[in-house]
Amino acid sequence: MNLKTFYVLITAVSLAVPSLAQTFKLVSPDKKNIIEVNNTNSLQYTVTSNGLTIIHPSSLGFEFKNEPAMGASMTVTGHVEHSVNQTWAPVVKAKHSTITDHYNELELSLMEKSGPMRRIKIWFRAYDDGIAFRYQLFGADNIGDRQIIRELTSFNLPAKAKSWVADYGSYTSSQETEFQPKNLNHITEKTIAGLPLLVELDQSHYTAITEANIDNYPGFYIGSLKTDTNATDKVELVTKLSPLPGESENGVKARFANNLLTPWRVVMLAASPGKLIESELIQNLNPPCILKDANWIKPGMSAWDNWWSGEVKMDMPTIKKYIDLASAQHWPYMLIDWQWYGPFNKPEANITKPAPQLNMPEILAYAQAKKVKCWLWLYSSDVNRNDNFEKAFPIYEQWGIAGVKIDFMDRDDQQMVNWYRRIIRTAAQYHLMVDFHGAYKPDGIERTYPNMLTREGVLGEEYSKFSTRITAGHNTTLPFTRMLAGPMDYTPGGFLNVKKEEFRKGSPTQVMNSRCAELAKFVIYESPFTVYCDAPDYILGKPGADFLNNMPTVWDDTKVLGGYPGEYVIIAKRSGKDWYVGAMTNGSERTIQLKMDFLPAGKYTLSSWADVLSSPQNLTRTEGKVSASAVMNIHLDTSGGWVAKITAYK
Repeated sequence: MNLKTFYVLITAVSLAVPSLAQTFKLVSPDKKNIIEVNNTNSLQYTVTSNGLTIIHPSSLGFEFKNEPAMGASMTVTGHVEHSVNQTWAPVVKAKHSTITDHYNELELSLMEKSGPMRRIKIWFRAYDDGIAFRYQLFGADNIGDRQIIRELTSFNLPAKAKSWVADYGSYTSSQETEFQPKNLNHITEKTIAGLPLLVELDQSHYTAITEANIDNYPGFYIGSLKTDTNATDKVELVTKLSPLPGESENGVKARFANNLLTPWRVVMLAASPGKLIESELIQNLNPPCILKDANWIKPGMSAWDNWWSGEVKMDMPTIKKYIDLASAQHWPYMLIDWQWYGPFNKPEANITKPAPQLNMPEILAYAQAKKVKCWLWLYSSDVNRNDNFEKAFPIYEQWGIAGVKIDFMDRDDQQMVNWYRRIIRTAAQYHLMVDFHGAYKPDGIERTYPNMLTREGVLGEEYSKFSTRITAGHNTTLPFTRMLAGPMDYTPGGFLNVKKEEFRKGSPTQVMNSRCAELAKFVIYESPFTVYCDAPDYILGKPGADFLNNMPTVWDDTKVLGGYPGEYVIIAKRSGKDWYVGAMTNGSERTIQLKMDFLPAGKYTLSSWADVLSSPQNLTRTEGKVSASAVMNIHLDTSGGWVAKITAYK
């Protein structure tokens, strides 16, 4: 971890007596984003960007069990303001090799004017790409836990603003559904909308609400105080916290005895939806890497002997076949899937002992000879039972296992959030990387624990096996919605490409987009550990396999060149001196103008893979010379795509 601080400027000091000022304004370094805090009657905040009010006056505070609500009748007892401008180098370069962390911060200390005289602190930060705030709560006077019933943070927005809503309908889910375009007034008190929530105020003002650095606190969802969808001028979106197990919607969400820091509530801001994708705000709101040695963490592509591509057997020949695929494609990993330790999610499951038909030493020796390392799939209950992971992880390190994929948690309450962190810390202790499936959204923890490479929490390619939900419109929405939170293990790579009207569910699994659109997912979708989903027979020697040969999964720079949720997206990413470009469209045929001005001055060779119209499994590969001044028109078939690799030459 390389952290370089340019300056830290203290502009005010904490006050020991009540402050006369009850209103504060915090401005971003570029002066465009402003958060105003008003404590005149009740605690509220407002957010503006480029002169437009994004979040109208909205509440702050909490409700507790056996306590009065907290957020009104308070006074500011102190405030501290300072500015930070620093750069740091992430261990895992999901989007950029160097990240700028530049913000202005206001720390407010508040106390109730009467009654129990409880205290609270709130930190506000203003960045050029958004604003964020978090609370600190303190322990009770009496010994024992305080219990949060409701967080009163709200987001007051124009009711007719367009948004993209993923309504999970429950707090116990794998967070796998579509982000549906709808006006904000369609969010009601029954809605349990997952994050990020993308909102279009107008065509030059976009915001996305999410959270960062979730620790000892439940996950956050969006609902409304409204019971119907009748249009009003504004809609007050409210914070809905995942209840503790056994608790109801109105029950206890979090317990704490000592000081508690909440996650950051994040309002990302940009003039275009593509700029939100480039933002590093979520990682910036997490602590720096705490691992003393992170050199063992190596992102990369992986083969996968999975159920998705067909009726894959859990036996030695099958595992070796997929190791061969990884080796042939110059991918560093192969993921050994379920049933490698026999029956799972059962009391007798033993995650330290391979199934009888498998010879693990032989598998690992074979993989090593092929310059491939293995990951292991695990069911969460088998991992947790009697702290099995404490026994298994040291054994995996001895075996030479690279990482673990843990599945079927399907919760993000306070207990589960803490379990995730325990798993990640223990995995790091034994040099294991982590991929969570059946998981909640990312929160930037990968900055602090870079062995946490990726997670699911996305309606991904697996659904093509048994549904028609993986449409081109869905695929072109994900970069602007779910991916704003961080890496997503979508598991791309379906090579049985068909038109929508030809699609059939079942085995072998088909996908409803072109071969080039499938290739574009490897550029567009962020996932430092990227798992290829299909069988060796469908990629080796097939069109497009050459593009995925030795494919990078981490990037030194990311440029979003255009796009709109559900319509199209085009992104350029740099790995070393090479640039990769990926484009996808929805169900409409489309021509996109591609300007090469993202390239540094010089001469380049461009190798491109393009759709063959009305023939989704075919593509054309061309090669030519380009420079930064070049402009190309690229044509995409319905549900199609386009990819390119650009290399410099002298």
